[in-house]
Amino acid sequence: MTRWFEDIVIDEAFPLGSHTFSADEIIRFGLAYDPQYFHIDPEAAKHSHFGSLVASGWHTVSVGHRKMVDALFAEEERLRALGKEPGVSGPSPGVNKMDFKAPVRPGDTVTYTLTVTGKRPSNSIPGWGLLFNKLDAVNQRGELVYHAELVGFSKLRDYRMPLRLKLLMTLTKVPGLGKLLQPSR
Repeated sequence: MTRWFEDIVIDEAFPLGSHTFSADEIIRFGLAYDPQYFHIDPEAAKHSHFGSLVASGWHTVSVGHRKMVDALFAEEERLRALGKEPGVSGPSPGVNKMDFKAPVRPGDTVTYTLTVTGKRPSNSIPGWGLLFNKLDAVNQRGELVYHAELVGFSKLRDYRMPLRLKLLMTLTKVPGLGKLLQPSR
């Protein structure tokens, strides 16, 4: 989120937008990144267990990720327009779960939503917190087509580094002394 860790509300849903998948787009993505016959050949796909051409799951994920990044930038702009300083988003340490629940077919419009389901200060990176998120994607019939559980970092606005930690960080920058203070391996 492009909000400060302290401002993140648990279970608040962030609509990320929708995307309509076309047959041409599904084939282009499939040819480039996932060239299985049911992603690239409409005739052959009729004989697959899907019964028709379907988007690669990675295509569904990539579109959702783009929607998420675009929403982060839009949230930053919205906050600035209100005269507020946006928070700082960090990288993601990983994806805990990813499920492809139903196939995405040509003409399907998929709507993505991100929800922060939990948060806690980081135990290993001072001044940062961890956000636990779910990303859901539903088609125009309301069917869940994709679900993921993601983790991301968010900077703490009100973090004040303890004096002890400031001192240690300063001492590690003193030539020669830094090597003495680092743990032995």
